Amino acid sequence: MVTGKFVDGDKPMVQALIASGQAIQNPFFVLDTGFTGDLQVTPQIAKELGLDLSGVTNARIANGKIIPVPTAVALAGMEGLQLYATVLVSDGMPLLGISFLEKFGYKAIVDCKYKTVTLERVA
Repeated sequence: MVTGKFVDGDKPMVQALIASGQAIQNPFFVLDTGFTGDLQVTPQIAKELGLDLSGVTNARIANGKIIPVPTAVALAGMEGLQLYATVLVSDGMPLLGISFLEKFGYKAIVDCKYKTVTLERVA
């Protein structure tokens, strides 16, 4: 089980490992149920990890606009399980999306009243 926290009163956040080559980070990501991808990181994190930007995908942002976003593949991990994840590189908060939860077999429990975030691996 992974526990997270609320930041700024309204952002449910969890930590996940992200690695490329010899570089490893364990940043907090906003758990974003509106983001259907795996992970999104800032250009700074991508640079620090040395991510190889290998593609571009079109992404719909919160205001409905579709924009091109650079992508890379990185190793992602949580609770000792490590899998490859597609990483979008864009300004803003790092995001952890629905595809990541599916890939790692987690269900998310976000309790807004008590400001708790829990990810439970399901069989």
